[in-house]
Amino acid sequence: MITKDSIETAYSFFHQKERIYLHSTLGWQRDDIEYAIESYVDDMNPELYELIAGGRKDFLRDHQHFQEDITQAVNTLENLL
Repeated sequence: MITKDSIETAYSFFHQKERIYLHSTLGWQRDDIEYAIESYVDDMNPELYELIAGGRKDFLRDHQHFQEDITQAVNTLENLL
């Protein structure tokens, strides 16, 4: 079951990290954000993850697609609010 609280929590965390990630020019900072998001995803509501991932198993876990994934996740969560 996906609760409104789980959506709000994920949105707040992802939104904050996305804003920093998009404007950061520091490689280590971007890597830290990717790690933090991946760790969060490991423990988040599995139904919510499935919903925002759209069936992709590597969603928010693939370095090459991370920027697009985090933006998509924020947009999807915002639409769920």
